Amino acid sequence: MKVLPQEIIESPPWHPRFEEPTICPPLDFARIHLIKDKDGIDDYLAKNIKGLSKQEAAANRKSYKENICIDMLRQGYHKSFSELFTLIQKWNALREAAGPGSAIWQRQSLEEQPDKLDQLYHFLTRAEAAQRAGHSEEVFDNQLNVAYCFDDPEEKQLRNYLYEQCFNTAQLIKTDGGKRQAQAHAHMGLINEEQGHVMKAAEHYEAFYQLTEGSTWKDETGHTYNSLACEHLWRIYILLADKMLENKEQQQAIKTLIKAIRMAKTGGDKKMEGEAAYCLSLVYHFAGEDKTALSILNTSIKIFTALHDSAGLKRAYEATDKILVSQGKVAESLTYLEEFKKVAENANLSQSVVDACVLIGNIYNARGNYDKALEYFTQAFEAANTSNNLSLANETRTYCGIARAHKLMVVFNSHIAAEDPISLKYLLAWKENRSDVCTDPLTVELDGETSPCEPPPETSPCESLPETQILDHS
Repeated sequence: MKVLPQEIIESPPWHPRFEEPTICPPLDFARIHLIKDKDGIDDYLAKNIKGLSKQEAAANRKSYKENICIDMLRQGYHKSFSELFTLIQKWNALREAAGPGSAIWQRQSLEEQPDKLDQLYHFLTRAEAAQRAGHSEEVFDNQLNVAYCFDDPEEKQLRNYLYEQCFNTAQLIKTDGGKRQAQAHAHMGLINEEQGHVMKAAEHYEAFYQLTEGSTWKDETGHTYNSLACEHLWRIYILLADKMLENKEQQQAIKTLIKAIRMAKTGGDKKMEGEAAYCLSLVYHFAGEDKTALSILNTSIKIFTALHDSAGLKRAYEATDKILVSQGKVAESLTYLEEFKKVAENANLSQSVVDACVLIGNIYNARGNYDKALEYFTQAFEAANTSNNLSLANETRTYCGIARAHKLMVVFNSHIAAEDPISLKYLLAWKENRSDVCTDPLTVELDGETSPCEPPPETSPCESLPETQILDHS
């Protein structure tokens, strides 16, 4: 069971590309057995009217994959030949495991993708040549480019297999200042994180961080390696803290989250710092240290306010509200939430205005003050309307309906409990005329000459909800 909010600690759906993928150049041999399609063969024949050699004639009868493999063997790349076969077998196994209807099943097999076969031929043979020459850096770079060939989600297991090869090669490199080792540790950290091995992932991320301290290396998006290491450590420390909370290890979780905050600060990411502070406040609350929790929540609120982060503000103020209400400090909680509403209005954060009004309305609704609850739910509805968010408007409309139903039930139940003829007449009159939502559906004249209710205001957020629906679902 997860304890901390999962939207904060979701793993990234990508592996960083530390280098631009190398574009595979055209193969440096123009032989008919490496031409990929019929048009290419016809073009070749037109330009070579002398006819085909025996080898070319035989090659023309073989598949493109077979001819790629034959060429590898002719040039002495036996290891590349073996690795290509391994990759094809693994790809086919993934396809079979996924089964009919899967994305990978709908695609052509690896053997029928000539462009990808070209890339594999190029990078595998270059890696083997570099290995023979003792150039581990080139081996690593070419292995990494092979891994980049398999970047589709359904090919993840194949990509991970190749990243593991890169990691083993990186351990042999001593001349680049640890750059390639850092890349390999980052990939292995993500692989272990995907597989749920959080402790192993943390070890790789810590090695990644140590290798990149003080460096200026950047990935293809311009992010420094060190900032990526800080982000990965921030996330993995929160994941570790979550697992510690599952095991009731609250003090260990606190220490781990403090490390997450330190990583966020080192990486210069205020949003990560705010999220880690929010998580830390929750753990202090679970540990019964509410004073410390509220202090850290204030820090989180300041960060989210500066970032205009509506989602973060909602979580932080909601947590503050729960702590204060649990201590019986309802008035103080309302003060905080009114402050939230004011800050949101000043910053033109319509989502946060809605969140604040709903939180305040829920407090009043839970304490039976249905008039005040309806007032704030109506404000939430109006704010949602201005944001042109239909889903949000419908949600707040529901809150208004709930408050109106609760308000109605108070009067309704009082007449039921009275058990006298006058109360019964009120109820019967209301039952016959409850087609509209009214402020007081039970206000009728005893002689029955006047209508038991007045029409609702046109601006009511619940005007389209029949009272029968509100009453039936309350």
